[in-house]
Amino acid sequence: MSQPDSGAQPYGSFDYVIVGGGSAGCLLANRLSQDPKVSVLLLEAGGPDNWHWIHIPVGYLYCIGNPRTDWCYRTQAESGLNGRSILYARGRVLGGCSSINAMIYMRGQAQDYAQWAALSGDASWNWDAVLPLFKRHEDHWRGGDALHGAGGELRVAQQRLRWDILDRFAEAAAQAGIAPSADFNGGDNEGSGKFEVTQRRGLRWSASTAFLKPVRQRRNLTVLTGALVHRLRIENRRISGLEFAVGEARYHVQARAETVLSAGAIGSPAILQRSGIGAPELLQRLGIALQHALPGVGENLQDHLQLRAIYRVRNIRTLNQVANSLWGKLGMGLDFALRRRGPLTMAPSQLGVFTKSDPAIERADLEYHVQPLSLDKFGEPLHRFPAFTASVCNLRPSSRGQVRIASADPAQAPLIAPNYLSSEQDRRIAAAALRLTRRIVGMPALAPYQPEEFLPGAQLQSDAELARAAGDIGTTIFHPVGTCRMGRADDEQAVVDAQLRLRGLAGLRIADASIMPTIPSGNTNAPTMMIAEKAAALIAAARPWQGDAG
Repeated sequence: MSQPDSGAQPYGSFDYVIVGGGSAGCLLANRLSQDPKVSVLLLEAGGPDNWHWIHIPVGYLYCIGNPRTDWCYRTQAESGLNGRSILYARGRVLGGCSSINAMIYMRGQAQDYAQWAALSGDASWNWDAVLPLFKRHEDHWRGGDALHGAGGELRVAQQRLRWDILDRFAEAAAQAGIAPSADFNGGDNEGSGKFEVTQRRGLRWSASTAFLKPVRQRRNLTVLTGALVHRLRIENRRISGLEFAVGEARYHVQARAETVLSAGAIGSPAILQRSGIGAPELLQRLGIALQHALPGVGENLQDHLQLRAIYRVRNIRTLNQVANSLWGKLGMGLDFALRRRGPLTMAPSQLGVFTKSDPAIERADLEYHVQPLSLDKFGEPLHRFPAFTASVCNLRPSSRGQVRIASADPAQAPLIAPNYLSSEQDRRIAAAALRLTRRIVGMPALAPYQPEEFLPGAQLQSDAELARAAGDIGTTIFHPVGTCRMGRADDEQAVVDAQLRLRGLAGLRIADASIMPTIPSGNTNAPTMMIAEKAAALIAAARPWQGDAG
């Protein structure tokens, strides 16, 4: 096992080197640097989060698809999407995806974590064991109780606006048999209600704002932006550090205790593959010397595909009318400037609905993100007519994809193939979800507004037509997970063990959404931060010596 000399110049040594200043990396940097006797280096490939649109909630419209804050990946052409390639946004800025995401705080279902515990062979991944980790960094708007934390770094707040059309949709859902829910985060999220968001006083509360900014002045913490990791360094079957570039300059840094990959479900497997860790056939094809065979690296990609059903309405206000009016825009600006309220504080979705695609199944497997707006696709103007969008996703898709680098060059985007709708089960659930949407919209609560199906189109009726329509209107909701999955020792596809340690090589842990063996039944940002909280505790408990921060 040897690696060619790259000529990188030394950057020094630290006890811990964290790769990725996103949701997990910012929390880890905070926790690991709490001990002044250890030194921590946090490397982020993107830039600082000092752009105003990062902090104004509706600014996600300007951050996603913008190379200033987004890697701007695209998927491969997907047969399940009828040959389409779609935007695959990933945060490229301090705070990572928490600086550009929907701000929705959602833990998932208790059974998700029971499944993680079973697949990892470790009961400490059960719901009752991880709940204190969620609570540890939470500052919930209602205060602390059995389910929520108070005084933590991450503010979880109510949204600061309302829309009549969303209230009517919730009433229609109730008429369709979906009861209201007072709290989506108690382990069973079935029902309808308003999403809670990671905001404080109408501003985005990213992982960088919550965990990194308060401790940036710690003498034992170094934060370096614009640092693109090329590869890990391997010596005597141990990850000893890594090589990275800042501009044209290339450096190598030593990690005395551990290196932690928190580069996400796309970045972490790509770094492993560039380092010669992964499937031998892929590395051989790319001319990368095999350092450690680990066939599961980059496999098991899971994501939530949202099906964007759009309905035109009458006699009720939606954001389409407001945003297409000069007076409406002025009013939104004033409301935000004077009160930090209104549409500029909007998360992309305000109303959530969790329900079952089939009454016979055990737990909710569909999630709706209902929005008081409509557009042809992300980044394009809102429609000129009043409308709402009821996006619905299959929470536990059976389709699996992969992430594979195209070359050893870290500047070249990896090949991302989610393989959406590649299973018959996923196509069946997609058709059932669109039928359920029609059933909800057809309830009396929405009748006064004469909803008319704009997409996918009321003329589509058969299961086959609806499954194909799902491929036309489906797009990612930006929840990729699973590409460095956690598993038992007898799981040949497992990349890390239950303590998040890389299989077969010492000195490296992975702490981000890539380790999730199965996708949570909800949004993925909160579970990612929980993973980082657990990783920080595991790392501190395994510390081999009292470090030297000097």
